Amino acid sequence: MDVQACSQHRRAALLVSGAGVAALLLGLGYKYLRKPEKVVRVGVVSQLLIHPIKSGKAVSVAAAQCQKKGLKFGELEDRHWLVITDEGQMVTGRQEPRLVLVSLTCEDGQVCLNGPDMEELRFPFKESDKLVMDCRVFGADIQGRDCGDEASRWLTRYFGAEKTFRLVHFETQMRPRKSADMEALFSQNERVAYADVGPVMLLSESSVKDLSSRLDEDVTVERFRPNIVISDCDAFEEDSWDELQIGSVRLQRVMSCGRYRLCNPSEKHIYKSAPLFGQLHTVKKTGVLQVGDVVYKISR
Repeated sequence: MDVQACSQHRRAALLVSGAGVAALLLGLGYKYLRKPEKVVRVGVVSQLLIHPIKSGKAVSVAAAQCQKKGLKFGELEDRHWLVITDEGQMVTGRQEPRLVLVSLTCEDGQVCLNGPDMEELRFPFKESDKLVMDCRVFGADIQGRDCGDEASRWLTRYFGAEKTFRLVHFETQMRPRKSADMEALFSQNERVAYADVGPVMLLSESSVKDLSSRLDEDVTVERFRPNIVISDCDAFEEDSWDELQIGSVRLQRVMSCGRYRLCNPSEKHIYKSAPLFGQLHTVKKTGVLQVGDVVYKISR
């Protein structure tokens, strides 16, 4: 019995050892067969822009957290406030062009709302007693916490319209929208609050200069509402940056953003006749971005 037991233990040890060696070899094989990353410097971050209100004025920051749903600075998160009608339908600069001049900032736990020829309105950032409203953004259902009657009256006076407007805020516990429901090129795991479809839009200064050279009047980067602006690169070079490393952040390009240029004929099945300007990215690895960060293109 002792000899038999010893033999069984020996066979078990050999099996365990063999499995360990196989796992080790498999891991080593993956490590050495996987193509190494090539890292190439392609530019520098010149601006970081957060748009707290969808279609509202940008807030320029020197540094920002880059989260899965976009850029964040303190209490300000990109496209986390939304102007809606009484029926819950989103309002953007397409319907109310003066919305692009409305700024929202946060200070000492207060939300500060400003616009041309309007007195600043302040109200508490956290108002858990306010109603959570059902909203529609590009036909998709989403929620937002109402920011109160004062904010509603402020917006209604500002737009000078007969209808009533309200301001809502997206909160962490609310269900976000799925990017893939708007654009099939996005992963099923990607989520956004009130952004059109993707969490991060990237654009280069050179591309904007190229566009300005074709127009009677110069246009600014802010016109196109990017989050990350890149300098020290050629015009439209950002179109070829599929994966980027900026500081501790890793970004993955998904598609072009509908803004200005027509797409390549081979991509008409994706973009149809939509004009393109800037690139939409998802966040593979979160972290901190800073103005002055070097931008590296990753390839394999």
